[in-house]
Amino acid sequence: MSENISDTPGASSFCEIKPERVDIGPFTMVIFGGTGDLSRRKLLPTLYHLCHDQNLPDEYSIIAFASSERSDEEYRDLVKHSVEEFSEGPIHDACWENFSRHLFYMSGNFKDAESYKRLSSRIEEVAKPASGGKREVIYYLAVPPQFLPDIFERLSFCRLCSGKFDARLIIEKPFGRDRSSASALNSLIAKSFEERQIYRIDHYLGKETVQNILFFRFANSIFEPLWNRRYIDHVQITVAESLGIEYRARFYEQAGVVRDIVQNHMMQLLALIAMEPPIGFEADHIRNEKVKVYRTLRIMDSEYIDKHTVRGQYGAGNINGTDVVSYCDEKDTAPDSNTPTFFAGKFYIDNWRWADVPFYLRTGKRMKKRITEISIHFKQPPLRLFRSICDIREPNLLILGVQPHEEIVLHIGVKHPGIGNHLYAVELGFNYEKDLQGDVHFPLPYERLLLDCMKGDQTLFARQDETEAMWAVVDPIIERWKNTPCPEFPNYAAGSWGPDDANRLIGADGRQWRIF
Repeated sequence: MSENISDTPGASSFCEIKPERVDIGPFTMVIFGGTGDLSRRKLLPTLYHLCHDQNLPDEYSIIAFASSERSDEEYRDLVKHSVEEFSEGPIHDACWENFSRHLFYMSGNFKDAESYKRLSSRIEEVAKPASGGKREVIYYLAVPPQFLPDIFERLSFCRLCSGKFDARLIIEKPFGRDRSSASALNSLIAKSFEERQIYRIDHYLGKETVQNILFFRFANSIFEPLWNRRYIDHVQITVAESLGIEYRARFYEQAGVVRDIVQNHMMQLLALIAMEPPIGFEADHIRNEKVKVYRTLRIMDSEYIDKHTVRGQYGAGNINGTDVVSYCDEKDTAPDSNTPTFFAGKFYIDNWRWADVPFYLRTGKRMKKRITEISIHFKQPPLRLFRSICDIREPNLLILGVQPHEEIVLHIGVKHPGIGNHLYAVELGFNYEKDLQGDVHFPLPYERLLLDCMKGDQTLFARQDETEAMWAVVDPIIERWKNTPCPEFPNYAAGSWGPDDANRLIGADGRQWRIF
């Protein structure tokens, strides 16, 4: 009798994934800095997309809080121009009419208690209470870090985070300038907000491939047994940007590449690759395991930093056929600036799984191309049974591409066709955009994160101890570089892959960076 393969246990089959509908109750989002660059480029276009995709409830309000004087209608015009300029698709008139009626504006001063009392009245005016009678309010702090303490204190003083308001707080990076300031900021927030109300946002964690790291690792039994020091030779994480600092010179002069990228984005990627299996998919279970990774990263003293980290600053060069200026010639930078725009370093995780497996991290501005990827380099087999037509035998390599292409690629060796027995490297790949069947929506990173906050899901947001643990990793590097200025800046040309010392860093171990 023939057997229907689709009914056979273990048979390969595919199920149709239907779009998930998000159940969100009425809410009000107050955007501090609602006319600023982050709001115009990211938040407002994202909120419009959520409305367009029918992911927002019927009853919601968005109130922009900023210093300039303007009416609701004037603000709606500003938002429309922002969506037209920075959205990935055209504005649909019917959708815009629906979205715009939820937009409001009020002028205020971040330090003025009277402004917050007027804000309280405005929320009560435009917000519909949720089923429990309270008004669900999300405060999005899209403002420079120096304004945060004043906003926290005024929200508490004017009772905007308790009582009749069920409040949540979204805070953009950088969260502090070091571990000490992050701890002080956490203590200040804790006076008015519980940890369950705080959402420290990192847009990198909203990318599909970053989220998929957990699924790839823990849903596929083929790889998890190999995910350790016995089979993995080393790991590389690259976050390269072809852009310079653009309009962020004043911020970047204070931050530099370690505070801007390494402390948050790269530490998050490292933790997702290195963490142990959580006991469940709830937010705290996952964050507990990430914190363990940060706390087992080998502490760096001055000698280690000098030997195993590399800093750089870009000079003039050419990007995709366009001549670009050096960092020190960018607008609002100091002519003799010592701010690094490139970082490379070797990290060790001193635990049972990863003992003696180096993690090489590399990031920089004005690199040859824009790419973010994680590559897992497996060890060579102990016996070389097969000949290769190439001088270099490539080990098995697993690549998790984050941008510009979200993909998973596995490099394996096969026999090359012909009489001889020659080893040949090939790729097995999955590309999110090309290979998923059906009509698939790829949300922008902020879409997923904003929806998670509206739902009360903190999985993709950093916890207090997590932020402090990440700072503890990079603080020694920042301090060492601060106390030993680099005299040879600039030391790499725009359009290159960074300073030569970065190649020497990994080359000293008999390895090399991935070539793109």
